Amino acid sequence: MTGKTHITRFALLSRLKRAAFLAVAILGIAGVSAVAVAEASRYWDPVSKKWIVYNPKRVQEAATAQGGTPKRFRRTVVDFETAERPGTIIIDADQHFLYLVQPGFKAIRYGVGVGREGFGWSGVVTVGRKAEWPTWTPPADMIERDPKLVKYASGMPGGSKNPLGARAMYLHSGGKDTLYRIHGTNEPWSIGLNVSSGCIRLNNEDIKHLYDRVDRGAKVIVLMSGAALYDS
Repeated sequence: MTGKTHITRFALLSRLKRAAFLAVAILGIAGVSAVAVAEASRYWDPVSKKWIVYNPKRVQEAATAQGGTPKRFRRTVVDFETAERPGTIIIDADQHFLYLVQPGFKAIRYGVGVGREGFGWSGVVTVGRKAEWPTWTPPADMIERDPKLVKYASGMPGGSKNPLGARAMYLHSGGKDTLYRIHGTNEPWSIGLNVSSGCIRLNNEDIKHLYDRVDRGAKVIVLMSGAALYDS
């Protein structure tokens, strides 16, 4: 697929209310399962031009009907002007896009799910480790929030029900694991939402595609909240 989106530079935008990006509450690093959300959690529907109360079941049903990941967030190639080297990953969390820089001022753009309110982060890190069908181990603070996860304290083996999906890339800073990941998900309908505890999730087809094109040591730039790439 190809696209004509032309990304020219970073621009600071005034921070908008996260309601516009579906303020969703989902447990776990990258989310284990959808949980009840407040009635006030809403999103803007450009078709009906109305604010819609977020309902996890309805979002899942609608996304499944159109093939999983919403069309806007499906993988495509775009024009992309940057001084970063090919192979660099740039994540525009506010817009829910991950860009893999390519030669010739191009990038492969993927739709992603990102951290919900209170779990966002930014910075420059590297891919320290890669794993296929990775084991998922919830950290102690997550188990404290949800005691049912104690059964996975020693790790959940990789598989179709594992919240890390088919692949994971472990993000390091200064040689140390940040506990943040770029990984797959068994909830493709959640791409484009603020759903995780800080990790970046792609649908399983896209994480496999990205995984095969990213080397260990690759640079990963996560834009600060309120900063975004924009279309010219």
